[in-house]
Amino acid sequence: MAGGTKRLPRAVREQQMLDAAVTVFADNGFRETSMDSIAAKAEISKPMLYLYYGSKDELFAACIDRESSKFMDAMAVGFNPALRQRDQARTVIKEFLRFVDENQESWRVLYRVAVGTTTFADLVATSRTRITEMVAELIKRGTTVSSAQDIDFELTAVALVGAGEAVADRISEGDVDLETATDLLVGITWRGLKGVGTHGDMKPAE
Repeated sequence: MAGGTKRLPRAVREQQMLDAAVTVFADNGFRETSMDSIAAKAEISKPMLYLYYGSKDELFAACIDRESSKFMDAMAVGFNPALRQRDQARTVIKEFLRFVDENQESWRVLYRVAVGTTTFADLVATSRTRITEMVAELIKRGTTVSSAQDIDFELTAVALVGAGEAVADRISEGDVDLETATDLLVGITWRGLKGVGTHGDMKPAE
């Protein structure tokens, strides 16, 4: 219970604190969240929470770092460069949206609470850059067009991540289910993805 001291390994206790923090930040936003409420949710004392994280800012930054890393790990699951390009696109898009569907609190912390908190703008921008770079690399690995250049992959990834974020918000609100959102986003982005590197004068790869 809150205020008690559980005999847990440090790493386990630290994850427990981050789990609680993500939940409370997602529900209440950054400004309205207190360290007291996070400690209560984690069932630890506030002094114990401060022992691990010296301030609410430090704790929130740790949440962003952990959740963005989880997001990147999820994105790479199931990607197979041997698949046809449309199937590769669907894999990347579906894993993007699946993460949001299964980790709605994480998504709200990363792309709602953090985006709306000026102090963490740089952290959010860094997280988005890492994700965009990874998506660009996945597209590059799955593209067989020899004339494709790095700028093709970069701009396609920027467009895909931007569209993905917009659709993901609808998923996090329960407005659309995962399969429907995946189908819609694949349909929207497929024209751009299949034309990577063709610059209008080559037949797109299937």
